[in-house]
Amino acid sequence: MHKKNIRSIKIFSSLNVRLNTALTFNVKPESEAFIEPLSPLRNTSQTETQQKKIDTFAEWDTWDTINAVKDALSLYHSVTLIEADEKAFDKLRELKPDIVFNVAEGFYGVSREAQIPAMLEMLNIPYTGSDPLTLSLCLDKGRTKEILSYYNIPTPSFDVINNIDEIKNTTLRFPLIIKPNAEGSSKGIFSSSFVNNTEELTREAERIFNEYQQSALIEEFLPGREFTVALIGNGDDTEILPIVEIIYNDFPENFIPIYSYEAKWILDSKENPLDVFACPAAISSDLENQIKQTCLRTYSVLRCRDWSRIDIRLDANGVPNVIEVNPLPGILPDPKDNSCFPKAARTAGLSYPDMLNKVLLSAAKRYSLI
Repeated sequence: MHKKNIRSIKIFSSLNVRLNTALTFNVKPESEAFIEPLSPLRNTSQTETQQKKIDTFAEWDTWDTINAVKDALSLYHSVTLIEADEKAFDKLRELKPDIVFNVAEGFYGVSREAQIPAMLEMLNIPYTGSDPLTLSLCLDKGRTKEILSYYNIPTPSFDVINNIDEIKNTTLRFPLIIKPNAEGSSKGIFSSSFVNNTEELTREAERIFNEYQQSALIEEFLPGREFTVALIGNGDDTEILPIVEIIYNDFPENFIPIYSYEAKWILDSKENPLDVFACPAAISSDLENQIKQTCLRTYSVLRCRDWSRIDIRLDANGVPNVIEVNPLPGILPDPKDNSCFPKAARTAGLSYPDMLNKVLLSAAKRYSLI
């Protein structure tokens, strides 16, 4: 057994505190409409309809993930499952757990990830992860980038548009990336989101307005290497796990080098995995330090708590830029799945249960429960 695994197990078991824990979650509908495979290279009305069905619940978890999280937490604590639906408030009020491990993404509105944390704050129940303000802020990509820009944290030049007429006002330089302003899990980001002219930009903006009924974020495309960074902890105790690089060499020749919805959920599957992640990333110590410092500043400025995953891309000068902040990171349990946070944890010597209990431990310490 890895030394870090032995040390973490000793830490968890020596606490001698068994917390009454609730696990709040959203589960994907188990339906053929959801799991029907798509070809990322097709561009038909039928494919677009299928994409819209699949895309809807992309942020939610499967029962495999939910049960894996429950089993991991149950090694040291009592765990009750509570689905994040209309009945959640009454269930939480009745159960009154010591702490909630929250992975619920919510469903309606730009503040959907804040729904369960807001309930918990009203009920004065401790919970893992960031507060409602940070969760809402990080889902609103434009607002996130405004704050990063204020603090001089590098992020691609951008505009947020609310209608087609506003396209004429942008001074951004092609090529550009356009995406829904308030979605996660690469929702709404396809190969066609990489645009080279105003005609393509207008077409993609119309798609976003029609399918997602929200603003569109436009960013200048950065040509450099791409990384994702997992963080656990708070304040001076924040730990950065080994950096993951996203490598596009295994992608089809005509595939745009962005980790789109097609790449994440269709092209790269458990049955046909792509060699898309390298962890630890093969980078110089100087670049590693630059990436880590950028991520720590971002984590602090946005007031993230307990854990987050931050996506980084290098610009033409090799400077790390923040392209996304994920305070509710994906945590697929199967090592065959390309899930970045667990991959970084495994590289650090943390098992899946150790990783999750380390997050819970960070939150419990923050609330002085242990």
